Amino acid sequence: MTTKTKVRAPKMQYCSRCVYPGVAATPLTFDKNGVCSGCRTHDEQKTVDWARRRKMFDKLIDSYRSKDKSNYDCVIAVSGGKDSFWQAHILCKEYGLKVLFVCYAENNHTDVGMRNIQRMRDHFKGDFLHFTPEVGVLKKLNRVGMTKMGDPNWHTHIGIMTLPIIMAAKFNTKLFIYGEHGFMNLGGMHSYNDLVEFTKKYRTEHMCRGYDWFDFVGGEEGLTEQDFLWAKYPTDEEIERLGLRGIFISNYFGWHQLDHLQKMVDLYDFELYDKPFDRTYRMDSNINDIHDNGIHDYMKFIKFGYGRATDHACRDIRNSIITREQGVEYVRKFDHVVPGDIPRWLEYTGWTREQFNKEADRFRDPRVWVKDEDGQWKKDNIWGQNS
Repeated sequence: MTTKTKVRAPKMQYCSRCVYPGVAATPLTFDKNGVCSGCRTHDEQKTVDWARRRKMFDKLIDSYRSKDKSNYDCVIAVSGGKDSFWQAHILCKEYGLKVLFVCYAENNHTDVGMRNIQRMRDHFKGDFLHFTPEVGVLKKLNRVGMTKMGDPNWHTHIGIMTLPIIMAAKFNTKLFIYGEHGFMNLGGMHSYNDLVEFTKKYRTEHMCRGYDWFDFVGGEEGLTEQDFLWAKYPTDEEIERLGLRGIFISNYFGWHQLDHLQKMVDLYDFELYDKPFDRTYRMDSNINDIHDNGIHDYMKFIKFGYGRATDHACRDIRNSIITREQGVEYVRKFDHVVPGDIPRWLEYTGWTREQFNKEADRFRDPRVWVKDEDGQWKKDNIWGQNS
């Protein structure tokens, strides 16, 4: 009779204040008290002189406003979510700007998301560019995104992080604006005192996970350069010649998503999702894409062992909406759930479930996952630690 050797998962450090793990999609660090850099950056908002920042924004906007009304004042990327509404509210209602709204439509929009985009058109002064690449190309990008980097939604990252800048260049509109710097607000990559701005380096290395369009040309799917005309970032020479500048509005107004949500519901009848998600307890986030809260987020769990419930719990803990103990329970309940949209994605791409599972397992981070003596994947859970 042989005795199985018990296999232990790698030990994971979790933030002592929120619930983020030390191995995360948004890299973070811990201080001597075990508090993560995301929590510390979030707390900086309490000490920033926001009145002074607003004056800085006033001056910035005045310098880029089209004085003779011959052009757009700025370009912003929108998805139809609450944060898109909030940016539109600031720029259109409070500053009276003529905005070009650029929406990358991934061919997976939810009905709720489409209705919210229509509300944006109805309420805000500006023109809307709703762009969708060729559907056949998108299906190929879903498949190759999974095989190359374990992310079927990679094309949405490069789309929303490239198209607005392309349009700014084409219309000679010098200013383009994003809402938050996600890696800063979630993981604390930068300080609010840095006033960090948008760069191609950030777009490629972080939002696009180190890949660019040319990395997807050729291969089994046979994608060509012509399939990526919408994904080609302007050259450094173009940016310098045109004077293009990208900023994050959160540096000037802070970033308080729950406040944004309530204001947008009250002012513009912003619509929440009409049924609970499989993998998170909130119904107000990432509601425009069928797969964003589903297979896309599930792949984050496969890779790093956590998902959107962790993201949302961290946000709510930092804002004193829930306790850490409640956050741990949300993580326990939702992060591992296999989403119900996978069959839809398999039909869309022509993959089998076995093929998906095989590809997904290739991307499990060995710092997080280990197979136990029975061949099951295991990890070190936050509820197994002192919390």
